[in-house]
Amino acid sequence: MNQAAAIATATPSLGDAQRIRLIFCLLCACAVAYLLTAFAGAILQDPDNWWQVKVGLDFLENRTFPTVDPYSYTFAGQPWIAKEWLGQILLALAYRAGGWNGVVTLIIATIGLTVFLMGWFLSAWLKPILAIALALAAALLIAPIYTARPHVFTLPIIVVWTAMLFRAAREERAPPPWLLVLVVLWANLHATFTLSFIIAAFAGLDLLARAGLSKPSLLVKWVVFGLLCPLVSLLHPYGVKAILATLTVAYGNEAVPLILEWNPSNAQEQLFQEAAMLLAIFGLLVSRPRIGWAKALFIVFTLHVYLAHLRFVYLPFLLIPLIIAVEIAQQYPSLSTTAWLAEKRDGLEKLFASRFYAICGAMAVLLVGAVSILGSAYQGAPSPATSASGALAFARDHHLSGNVLNSYNFGGTLIFHDIKTYIDGRTDQLFLGGFTKTDDATGHSDGKPQLEAQLKKYAIGWALLTADDTRIPFFNELGWKRAYADDYAVIYLPGT
Repeated sequence: MNQAAAIATATPSLGDAQRIRLIFCLLCACAVAYLLTAFAGAILQDPDNWWQVKVGLDFLENRTFPTVDPYSYTFAGQPWIAKEWLGQILLALAYRAGGWNGVVTLIIATIGLTVFLMGWFLSAWLKPILAIALALAAALLIAPIYTARPHVFTLPIIVVWTAMLFRAAREERAPPPWLLVLVVLWANLHATFTLSFIIAAFAGLDLLARAGLSKPSLLVKWVVFGLLCPLVSLLHPYGVKAILATLTVAYGNEAVPLILEWNPSNAQEQLFQEAAMLLAIFGLLVSRPRIGWAKALFIVFTLHVYLAHLRFVYLPFLLIPLIIAVEIAQQYPSLSTTAWLAEKRDGLEKLFASRFYAICGAMAVLLVGAVSILGSAYQGAPSPATSASGALAFARDHHLSGNVLNSYNFGGTLIFHDIKTYIDGRTDQLFLGGFTKTDDATGHSDGKPQLEAQLKKYAIGWALLTADDTRIPFFNELGWKRAYADDYAVIYLPGT
């Protein structure tokens, strides 16, 4: 046997290579899903989990899109839209199917899909083992945003959107028209859909950096595509109102500085993320990859948005590897998929290729079995720090009525249990005009007069506070009586 024949028998066909890639990506996604299952409770820590599910449940029951606030008494009847209605319906359907376990399962499945897509797109340029290592690292680094809220459903979309657009720019061809369907889906899932416009603009700049003005007809196609993005996003029950509501948060409102996820990145609290960024920057400086000015600007943009707001941690860690994988493969050929294709297959890879369908079937059976076992052996529930279950049971048993002044973190559970709120997590549209600032001020050392004024203004009948609420001493000083207390919640009633 000559050398060429030996190489041909040692290396896989293109079909076998695709199967091996697929198995690697599936295994990586399953590994992340398994890991998240072990920490399933962490997915239900956010107080907004409650009201996001409730909005979806109410839509399924009423089949109407709300246009005014139905959940608070402080802003009842004020303009409010459920702009993320589709994501909320998905959460509600999962809740109907399996309770909070169903919600957690849906979120984990979505994250697993994101990891699979990351591995798949990265392995188009990099060795599968390196691709899935990067996908796994990204999945771990963005773990702080894993919660039962609609933004998780946009993670697979943003991966496909970014990978496909920058691929089109690299290959100097028009963006695939079907990507516009993703914009429509994204717009109805979550308010971050305006990021699609920005990513498309950077991909267009990458094309311009490569081709200049030498292909005017191609540039026109990109411009048309860019103009269609905001146009098709109007295919939304609320039309342009969805974009306008998003912009009010993007430009900041009084609530933004007071909400943790909108705070700037804190290196002391985000140690792993900071270490990953510094290591990546060091690698870029040392290797000096020729990524072009458009991609460099995009990297700066993703880092800026994350450093400005914690909630966007996924932008640099998901998207930067996607856009620079090709340059890494070109500059370091030994790390590329091309080099991997030329290598001799090891025993594991041969097994993946020869038993592809059996392995995929086994993984499917194991996943279904794991979900079934999880559902019967473990009953997930939102964090007791946000549920106030004991306090609400006390309120129900003692027939507490009237307007409740609640801590911010209890707004979601009150909505879920059909109790009108004083304030809750919908501060992107409501609790503005000085209300949120005033509420924050009532917790400061000189806030007692403002708290007393709020109690009178809104005819507060009882108060549901977190155990660490800084206003608790003021209630004592104002003569209110502690009627209930546990490790997470306190109820105060007016003194008699």
